[in-house]
Amino acid sequence: MTEFFGSVWWLIVSLGILVTFHEFGHYWVARRCGVRVLRFSVGFGRPLWTRVGKDGTEYVVAMLPLGGYVKMLDEREVEVAPHERHESFNAKTVWQRIAIVAAGPLANLLLCIALLWLMFVIGKPDFQPDIGRAEGIAAEAGFQPGDRLLDVAGRPTRTWTEAGIALATAAIDRESTPVRVRTAGGEERVRILPLDRPGLQVSEERPFTDLGLRPSWPPVVGSVAPDSAAEGKLQAGDRLLAINGEPVRNYDEIGPLLQRLARPDAELAIRVSRAGAETTVSVAPRQAERDGQAVWQLGILAAAPVEDAMLRFGPLQALPAALAETRQMTSDVVGMLWRMVTGQASLKNISGPITIARVANGSASLGPAWFLNFLAVLSLSLFIMNLLPIPVLDGGHLLYYLIELVKGSPVGERGLVAGQYIGLALLAGLMGLAFYNDILRLGS
Repeated sequence: MTEFFGSVWWLIVSLGILVTFHEFGHYWVARRCGVRVLRFSVGFGRPLWTRVGKDGTEYVVAMLPLGGYVKMLDEREVEVAPHERHESFNAKTVWQRIAIVAAGPLANLLLCIALLWLMFVIGKPDFQPDIGRAEGIAAEAGFQPGDRLLDVAGRPTRTWTEAGIALATAAIDRESTPVRVRTAGGEERVRILPLDRPGLQVSEERPFTDLGLRPSWPPVVGSVAPDSAAEGKLQAGDRLLAINGEPVRNYDEIGPLLQRLARPDAELAIRVSRAGAETTVSVAPRQAERDGQAVWQLGILAAAPVEDAMLRFGPLQALPAALAETRQMTSDVVGMLWRMVTGQASLKNISGPITIARVANGSASLGPAWFLNFLAVLSLSLFIMNLLPIPVLDGGHLLYYLIELVKGSPVGERGLVAGQYIGLALLAGLMGLAFYNDILRLGS
C-alpha cells in the first residue's frame, strides 16, 4: 500500500507541475496579446480551491489532476458585448492565435531544459558502463570482462543508463552496430554487434540481458542465507578476491567459477577482504535446482552496487549540457514515435497514468536528480505530443491556423466539428491502448 500511495502522490505532483507550466504558457501569452482569460484551471471536475484575481481571472485547482485548461473570452462559446470584442480570442490575428496556442508546448520545452539544468547542477548519480561478463552474441562480438562502453554507433555512453538507451535503440533498428570500448588494459577497440542477424530476438525492455552483457558488480556479499553453505563462513561486507586461487573481479564471475571448481563433499578455498584485512575461508558449496538444472551455490546475495559515476556540472557548464541532453532526448522520443508508426517498435511502449505513476515513484525514491530527469522526459514528451497535428490538441489547432494562413479564411464550422470528432476518437484509442498496456504491465 505504501507503493500505491507513493505512486499516486508523485503522479499528482508530476502532473501538477507540468500542467501548471503548460497552461501558464497559454495564459501568459494570451494576456500579452490582450485576450481576457476567464479561468485558469489545474485539473478537471469539481473545484477544490478557487480564487478570483485582480484581472478577473478565476484560478482553480480541480479534483481530477489529469490535465488542465485556460478558458478565454471567445465569441464562438459565449455572447460577447461589442465593447469587449477586442479582448476575445477569436478576434485576434492568426499570428497572435498561433503564438497563444504554441506557448503551452513551448513552456514544457523550456521547463525540460530548466529541469535538466538543475539536475546537472545537483549531480545525477549512475554507474560506469563497465562489462562484468559477456555471453551469447556479445561474447561472439569480442566483448570481454573489464570492457568499458565509450559509445554506441557514435553516441557517447557516459553511464550505464545512457548505454542501455543507445543499445535499445540499436536493437530496434536491427542494424549491425559498432560499439567503441576501452579494454581492461586501457586500449580502445571497436566491437561490432551483429544486431541485423536473422532470427535474433532482443527485447526493447532489457537489451543488456538479451545481448549477453552483464554489468560489473563488485564481488561483495550483501547477505548470507540462513542454513546455507556460506553461513558462519562468509559475512555481509566480505569482498571475494579469489576462489581456489582463481581471481574474482566481479560478482557475475562467482557462479561460473563455482560450477567449474565445485565437487561433491569438497571445500573451496575462498580468499576474502574483511574489515581491511585478507583472510581465507573454506566453504563446501551445495547443489540446488534452478530452471530444471542442478547448480552449485554458496547461499549469498550481492550487495547493492555503489554508484560510481556522477553527471555534475557547474551552473554555467550545466546550461549547454542541458541543451545537448534536450536535443538527444528529443531525437529519442521523436525516433521512438516514428518507429512505432512504421512498426519497427512495439506499441507496448505507449504508457498510461498507471505506468507513469509507478515510474514517478521509483524515480523519486532514487533521489532528486533522478526525479528531475523523469520530470524533464515527461515535460518533453508533452511538448512533442501536444504538437502532433491531432484535432483537440494544440498541434491540431495550429494546423487549422496554418490552413487559415494559406486559404485566407478560417476553417469552416463543419470542418472544425469533423476534426473534433476525429481527434476525440484518436485520443480515446490512444488512451485505451495506454491503459491496456498499463494493465498488462501490472500482471507481468
